[in-house]
Amino acid sequence: MGDEVRPGLKYTDTHEWLKLQGDTVKVGITDHAQSELTDIVFVELPEVGKEVEKGDELCVVESVKSVSELYAPVSGKIANVNRLLEESPETINGSPYDEGWLVEIELTDKAEIDDLLDADSYKKLI
Repeated sequence: MGDEVRPGLKYTDTHEWLKLQGDTVKVGITDHAQSELTDIVFVELPEVGKEVEKGDELCVVESVKSVSELYAPVSGKIANVNRLLEESPETINGSPYDEGWLVEIELTDKAEIDDLLDADSYKKLI
């Protein structure tokens, strides 16, 4: 556990993954990140409708070990947040790529996706 990197997703060097779905991206933290954080006990999600610029603070993930701010990997508007995490933040540990996604962002500039890492580049990073 802790090293799954899924093909077909985009990645950041700060251990987030993005799945492009039309003009929206689903964002979460990677298997590597959840394993480094250990048991996640709290997630602070942004408001739906909030505008974010690439690099803005997006949400906060708190584990038994540390508190980590996550930053927006792309610019856009928060289209959806994973409310399940408010009650069950540990879902990220068990299912970082599926049930444990964090937010969906409506892209303002699709070209920003091209600056991100593919699965192979991310594997080299970790």
